Amino acid sequence: MSDKLLYESMLLILKSNMEVYTHGTLESSNKDIRDLLKNGLDETIKHQANTYDEMTKYGWYTITNVKSSAINQTLNTIESKN
Repeated sequence: MSDKLLYESMLLILKSNMEVYTHGTLESSNKDIRDLLKNGLDETIKHQANTYDEMTKYGWYTITNVKSSAINQTLNTIESKN
């Protein structure tokens, strides 16, 4: 398994974990459990950011800047549907 594939898998797992922690935190009626889940969410967010930073450093996760005109066009399309 290549390093890139390993990092992609880690990123997907971390994102899935964040969903579980988020839902658990929001749905928990017990403060102690909610705090524990929120701590897990915070730690997972840190790991996700570190993984993303590493992937970006190696060029495995690229960012494309979107032009303002494309954003405005999308907003106009959404507004016209409402």
